[in-house]
Amino acid sequence: MREDILAAKADKLEKLKTAVGTVYPEKTERTHTTAEAIVAFDSLSAAGTDVALAGRIRSLRTMGKIAFAHIEDGSGRIQIFLSEADLGAETFRLFADTIEMGDFVNVHGTLFLTKKDEKTVAVKSWAILGKSMRAIPTDHYGIEDKEELLRRRYLDLLANPETRELFRKKNLFWQTIRGFYIKEGYLEVQTPIFEHVPGGAEAEPFVTHHNALDIDFYMRISLELALKRLLVGGFERVFEIGRVFRNEGIDRDHLQEFDHMECYGAYLDLEQGMEMTERLYKEIVSALTDGAMKTSYEGVELDWSKPFPRVDYFEEFKKETDIDLSGDVTVETLRAKADELGIKYDKAAGKGRLIDTIYKKTVRQKLIQPCFLVGHPIEVSPLAKSDPNNPQRVLRMQPIAAASELGNGFSELNDPADQRARFEEQAKLREAGDAEAQMLDEDFLEALEYGMPPAFGFGMSERLFAVLSDRSIRETVIFPPMRSKD
Repeated sequence: MREDILAAKADKLEKLKTAVGTVYPEKTERTHTTAEAIVAFDSLSAAGTDVALAGRIRSLRTMGKIAFAHIEDGSGRIQIFLSEADLGAETFRLFADTIEMGDFVNVHGTLFLTKKDEKTVAVKSWAILGKSMRAIPTDHYGIEDKEELLRRRYLDLLANPETRELFRKKNLFWQTIRGFYIKEGYLEVQTPIFEHVPGGAEAEPFVTHHNALDIDFYMRISLELALKRLLVGGFERVFEIGRVFRNEGIDRDHLQEFDHMECYGAYLDLEQGMEMTERLYKEIVSALTDGAMKTSYEGVELDWSKPFPRVDYFEEFKKETDIDLSGDVTVETLRAKADELGIKYDKAAGKGRLIDTIYKKTVRQKLIQPCFLVGHPIEVSPLAKSDPNNPQRVLRMQPIAAASELGNGFSELNDPADQRARFEEQAKLREAGDAEAQMLDEDFLEALEYGMPPAFGFGMSERLFAVLSDRSIRETVIFPPMRSKD
């Protein structure tokens, strides 16, 4: 059957070539987009103005000597009407015999209303712009397999207007973030994707080889350390939106490559950072919901209009596990608690990784409405400044909603000796088998020794957009990495 369809399309392609020459011309004559023609319909139709439109055939009905079709461009759809009386027998028959769903056409004509009050183009002439050589999904016979839609995203976009709308909103999401930081006086910069030492997050990196330099590089897992170097260099407020790469598992919240934003502001403290971040999130939600300030995720309504409450890490951890992190907590105690709760963990995990694993399966699951988690243990925060009132804690916050971490902010550590000690602890964890522990970065430590001002840093990814859209993160990436179909 598939071979028969391809053969029939190939035959129609040859008929078109014989009749008009090129089936894939370079130039398109277009006076209006579909949306523009519809908006100006009354004046254009009253004046009998000729219009030239272009688009893909999305529906087609041929009935003897007349045909109705819908063409679609990036702005919308409009009906077209063709008749043998208007076009002549030869030109009409060429359309009827060769044009199919999915083909691109250029039409010239005038606008009129049908008896059913549908805005329509009465076609005086037409031209082929491109032949579709495969049957495209239709509104009634689409692809149901979600994996197949992700693998062939172009068909998802073609068949499902809501998918196209999703990515228009994603563009609005990032433009809102970019505009917010520019208004706040931040300079947008671009830093390298290839790094000698990956840092700024706890994740396993990808490795690639640079042929010209004949050395291996890591693909960045974060934007942090490069942006902090810019604070050392004299910039006070910087941000970057860029792709990062983490060689970790796939689930609803995680992907190997994704868009990420980080910003760093000199002389800002944690409270100022939280106030700014809450304003940012409310601005994003307002833009995506047209001011409604409420979204839904997995059937639960999230209200973003209220002030974000502070949730204390130590208090909630004790409430859920009966473990007081301010006391002398050992790795053995944490392993026993994880076993008791049926939580799987890496046997090579140190104290910080165990705390984080247990927290994610207990405390985080209860955090549904938007809030800030604050007061993290120092063991899970190697780049954050210690709390001067409690050295076991750090000055860190995370916006959380729908049991998902939707960002990460610190009062940044700028003491080079303290930072070296933290890196050395992480190095011990790597030697013990923790592939996600951070590496010691001598160049960054040297930069800190030249002096970095006190600063607030914050990072967020498109995971926030996924939650606001009630989708998995894979669904919100246009072309997510997929296992080969074969």
